[in-house]
Amino acid sequence: MKKNNKGFTLAELLIVVAIIAVLVAIAIPVFTSQLEKSREATDLANVRAAYAEIVTQYLENDASHSITVKVNQKQSKWQQLGSTNNSVAYIGTSIGSTGRISVEAKTTGTYNVKISKSGKVTVD
Repeated sequence: MKKNNKGFTLAELLIVVAIIAVLVAIAIPVFTSQLEKSREATDLANVRAAYAEIVTQYLENDASHSITVKVNQKQSKWQQLGSTNNSVAYIGTSIGSTGRISVEAKTTGTYNVKISKSGKVTVD
């Protein structure tokens, strides 16, 4: 009588489980880092949108405005731009000037994008 020994041994199954565990251990930090970068990109996009909105309101109404943007990121420094400090130069400029707006990275709270009557834009 011939025995039917089809299937996997316990050792083979343990090796497969160990390989999967190593792959998951490598993937989780990469995923977390990419998730934080997406939060930072969202924050910058929201600040840019608020900047565009207040500049438009200023040009239409010639008055000071303020917009509050909720913070999404969880870490205190910008990773996406390879910055080693906690601020990044924002690409917009104040009305009538050539300077850049500096955005400080925050982990809680909000960004306040403001424009004064003179056209000076600030983000704090």
